[in-house]
Amino acid sequence: MPQEKANFFSSSLKTAPLWIVFKGVAGTRLLQIHIINQQLCFIEMRGTAMSLIAATCALLVLLSLTGTAGSASIWVVREGEDLSLYNLFTVSGNTKFFCKEKCERAENILIKTDETTAQSGRFSIKYKDAASGRGRLTFTITNMRKSDSGMYRFGLGKSSAPDSYSDFEVRVSNEIAKNSRVSRAQSEGEEISFPCATAVQAQRKFLCKNPCEKEGNIFIDTTNDKVQNGRYSIEYTKGSGFELLATIRHLTKSDTGQYRCGYGDPLSPDSYHTEIILVVDVVTYSSTQVCAFKGSTAEIHSTFRYLSTINDINTRIQKMFWFTTVKDNEPVDLKTDPEYSGRVQYQCENNDCTLRISDLRESDSAEYKFMLITNDPGGKYTGSPGVTLTVTDPQLQVHVRRSTVNSYSNWTELTCHNNCQLPDQSSYIWYKNGHKLSSEKQYLQLNTSDTVDSLYCAVKGYETFPSPTVYAPKLPSVSVSPSAEIVEGSSVTLTCSSDANPAASYTWYKEDVINPLRYRKQHFFRSIRPSQSGKYYCTADNGLGQKRSESRNIDVKYAPKLPSVSVSPSAEIAEGSSVTLTCSSDANPAASYTWYKEDVINPLSYQNQHVFSSILPSDSGKYYCTADNDLGQKRSESRNIDVKYAPKLPSVSVSPSAEIVEGSSVTLTCSSDANPAANYTWYKEDENLPKAFGQNFTVTKFRPEHSGRYYCEAQNKLGRHNSTLQQTIVPGAKKIKAAGVTAAVLLSVTSLPVFLWIRKKRNSKESSKTEGRADNKEQCLSDQEEPQEQDDLQYASIHFSKNQADPLYSNSSSAPQTPGGTESYT
Repeated sequence: MPQEKANFFSSSLKTAPLWIVFKGVAGTRLLQIHIINQQLCFIEMRGTAMSLIAATCALLVLLSLTGTAGSASIWVVREGEDLSLYNLFTVSGNTKFFCKEKCERAENILIKTDETTAQSGRFSIKYKDAASGRGRLTFTITNMRKSDSGMYRFGLGKSSAPDSYSDFEVRVSNEIAKNSRVSRAQSEGEEISFPCATAVQAQRKFLCKNPCEKEGNIFIDTTNDKVQNGRYSIEYTKGSGFELLATIRHLTKSDTGQYRCGYGDPLSPDSYHTEIILVVDVVTYSSTQVCAFKGSTAEIHSTFRYLSTINDINTRIQKMFWFTTVKDNEPVDLKTDPEYSGRVQYQCENNDCTLRISDLRESDSAEYKFMLITNDPGGKYTGSPGVTLTVTDPQLQVHVRRSTVNSYSNWTELTCHNNCQLPDQSSYIWYKNGHKLSSEKQYLQLNTSDTVDSLYCAVKGYETFPSPTVYAPKLPSVSVSPSAEIVEGSSVTLTCSSDANPAASYTWYKEDVINPLRYRKQHFFRSIRPSQSGKYYCTADNGLGQKRSESRNIDVKYAPKLPSVSVSPSAEIAEGSSVTLTCSSDANPAASYTWYKEDVINPLSYQNQHVFSSILPSDSGKYYCTADNDLGQKRSESRNIDVKYAPKLPSVSVSPSAEIVEGSSVTLTCSSDANPAANYTWYKEDENLPKAFGQNFTVTKFRPEHSGRYYCEAQNKLGRHNSTLQQTIVPGAKKIKAAGVTAAVLLSVTSLPVFLWIRKKRNSKESSKTEGRADNKEQCLSDQEEPQEQDDLQYASIHFSKNQADPLYSNSSSAPQTPGGTESYT
């Protein structure tokens, strides 16, 4: 379709289909565009019957269609929206470029790369091989601004002499509907044709502008097949692909809006099609603001679009000129203004016209507009607003940008940028660390591994107006907020600051952690944890160099965690061993410890360790500790200490403790304190074999042959101990009385007559009292000394007498300690 002229093309991202009518040597062709699943779908029809000849869908907008009179397509975008367009190129190339205007100035080159993808700020580009040896090149501009309005070019090859490229115009305007986002537009003077509904047909046909109810908005309401009303017409062709076609000629900006055409009553149609039309100025400017130096030359660019034919009459340009003032309602050509005499030139070709003003003066600051006059009635066009020219002294800035040639590039690209346009032959001066460099170009490349303390530029001839100095980041400083003690759970902010021009970008790291934490000036801990304690540092980078800060320690304070109690040794604890209880708790600052024993009010010690140098059975029990610091206190769980020990000295008791009659039952009981509990064995003196096992030894029918000396032994795995008491049984009366179980001195043979005489005399006087009570230790030892405590075998005596009715009593007495009385096991 390169030789054909498209009367209309729109991509307003609406659900209704959009149309393009092509009129050429191949006949009429109609391109219908649908939005299907967020894709643009193209359906091409040809001939009277409009048969289907092609259909395709694309993810983005196709730019390779030819616009009117060979001009670039116009795209209108709402401010803040993203614009993404692509084109299919028939040639391939390694270098891809995207620039503003015609890539003639270095600062207009937005992206230039050999990679398949590249990004620079809000601009990005992506290349992908397509079918039939073609390549698809896509560009994207995010967050569109009004300053983005202008002409653009993108393509393959060198930007100065590209192998293949596409030009288009972008206008950022909020005049389009909010839900349109991006729209293809027509300029004033063009015409548009679009099909009407085909679902339901009726004799009555109409064309109106929404709202159709408004007076004057119904342009055609007819039953005829072909009707024209001024610039509006509809034509019905039975049997054609779309049958009913509407046309609006010589579009004006006031034609922008939503239209209906279809069948039936316009206010209550049977069926209709809705078409959105956006009309923009014929004349546009590449920029609405231009700045230039005094004494230099300024260039102001304009682009215009117009139909080559209107109403079958060829359109001719009668006059083109620039103006700043209006006299008698007519603009005054600058070439006729004596203030500009000899300083103004027009350079017009194709659809571009450039104003060139030399030897600029401050009085040249004004708003400039381009006027286009054609032979068409009413064919006077000028863009509004115009271009504001500001003439001033140099205002330079050094722009720093990482090279986008590839992701591993170490080069930084610097541009001596100014808001004022300079002549192409202008030279620049660069100063690095105060020394003049040899380069006189507007741009400069630096290796990022080089140290750059400072750098600035100036325009040759304007050295007294240098740019501000740019420099690599200074040593960054790290601040912590809050500056006071940092407590677990609090909010903490680390801030990295570095003096740099241009401003540095920051990256946060933690020592011993490989990956960066954050790529921002500040690193936040919304609720800091103890595990986040450590040393942090940041780096500052602005393309001219990188600096690392000193590490800053973050020490998170927190209350003691639940203390743990350990016991050493961890094995069984035996009496007399050394035992250490240790209390441990994670805390910052370190905790202080206190030891307690359950059921004991006062603390035991105030250290993390509580030591028993020689532990006693009485030390058994449940122990716990507390850990506390300024932020809180925690109590441990209780830990049981069970001290094991060998049997203590056994004690022996006799039952019954009253008079024992021959033939009665007598029970001896052995008791000993031991852990674990003791096992008991009963022995009779001079007999090797045990008499009994168990705590109790019982003689069910006491007889004289049971007379003798008895003792018990208590034992566990830690040792054994014999009782110090023996039971001695000797012949006596038929009534016997057991002696007390406490230790006493055995009467010698020589003292026995005295003991018996005393007892007999007392019995003759107190016989009635003696039979009714049992003797005890105090009675038996009334005329003797108290026995001394000693670890000897003890025994008691019971005597039988054939000549006495009453038994004789003898207390327990000491006997020499027998070897092996106590045996210990370790």
